[in-house]
Amino acid sequence: MPDLPPIRETIAKHGLSASKALGQNFLLDEQLLDRIAALPGDLSGARVLEVGPGPGGLTRALLRAGARVTAIEMDRRCLPALEELSEAFPGQLTVIEGDAMKLDHGAIMDGEPFHVLSNLPYNVGTALFVKWLSGQDWPPQWLSLTLMFQREVAERIVAQPGGSAYGRLAVLAQWRAKAKLAMKVHRSAFTPPPKVMSAIVHVTPAEAPADVSSRTLERLTEAAFGQRRKMLRQSLKSVPGALDALQSVGIEETRRAETVSVAEFVALAKAVGSP
Repeated sequence: MPDLPPIRETIAKHGLSASKALGQNFLLDEQLLDRIAALPGDLSGARVLEVGPGPGGLTRALLRAGARVTAIEMDRRCLPALEELSEAFPGQLTVIEGDAMKLDHGAIMDGEPFHVLSNLPYNVGTALFVKWLSGQDWPPQWLSLTLMFQREVAERIVAQPGGSAYGRLAVLAQWRAKAKLAMKVHRSAFTPPPKVMSAIVHVTPAEAPADVSSRTLERLTEAAFGQRRKMLRQSLKSVPGALDALQSVGIEETRRAETVSVAEFVALAKAVGSP
């Protein structure tokens, strides 16, 4: 194992500071980072995609775990620090400069199965999560998602029907995958400390219900939770066929979105059919 300076020294050496505009908050606690890297299980020899590695704190932990890491970073200031890591772990780290929202992750990973582990930049975390969950092809190329979010967002992903946290993210995360809150992370673990607490969500693919269009489900949840205080007969009228589908699957049109279970949304999407 290469003898590396503490990540704090690397940050100082390269004059790095977390960019508010890029939603950066650096993690420096190596024991915590090793615990995060262990969440998916044994990564020895496994392909891992990391988005927003920054100065490379989590990247180090993944490399120590034996992973073959592909890291996407758009902050050029961090590239020299990541290059040093690549030299310290020959053949284990590939760094791609770019915007993760605009890149084809499957192509980047050469069509191989891969895990995603990331301390996601706050400003794109939810959008990236939805991107990984979307698409008709299932199971996906990714084997697991282990992602740091603001705790409020993490709780929305694992929420159950009936509460204010339950919404579109919960349905998209749970209809053909298993999502759990794997670890809470105190704000003091970051540099600089964010104003909110954080948590790590771990997601693994599950069997997808047959004959359900992911695009239809996304449209239904977007409409239903976009007007969550309204009854379904009002919030879903913009989705063609949705009101007839409510009747056909036995969902009362006077209900509100937060009372509709994941299974009921799936049944509704199946009844509506492909767009």
